[in-house]
Amino acid sequence: MTFEQFVKDHLHSLLRMATAMSMKPALAEDLVQDVLIKVMKRWDHVKTRDDTEMYVRRMLVNEYISWRRKWARIVPRAEVLIDDDCPDPAAAHAERAELVSRLATLPRRQRVVLALRYFEDIDDTAIASILGCRPGTVRGYASRALATLRDEAADEKHALDRGPLS
Repeated sequence: MTFEQFVKDHLHSLLRMATAMSMKPALAEDLVQDVLIKVMKRWDHVKTRDDTEMYVRRMLVNEYISWRRKWARIVPRAEVLIDDDCPDPAAAHAERAELVSRLATLPRRQRVVLALRYFEDIDDTAIASILGCRPGTVRGYASRALATLRDEAADEKHALDRGPLS
């Protein structure tokens, strides 16, 4: 398989995975681009692996986890998303924004596990391989992440039930 064929076959899933992890389409594109540049430079080595796609996915996860270190070299810019074909209804947008803000409070590894498990439908063993840990560790990350999200939702519901004057 050529590098070009690999990119053609896997670009969409890599972008989807990066977007699910980072929750920012522009950042996801940058992450995938950086990883694919590294893959291209080492393609002769990468293509000989039996698990080429998983190897590249692991590279993508590692790139995302270490992305914070690169912020010193990046100049932030406003993010403008325009989608004329499919306007997002206000209720769905608000729900998505709430979910994104809650996911953003999770530690990076917990967020990665949720993204791989629920957005990419990857099993715990494969996630463990990508993260370089054991399946039990993956289940622990997922359990703690979901418990945190449940607790935040319960706290918010409790605050709303008490009302503003309580």
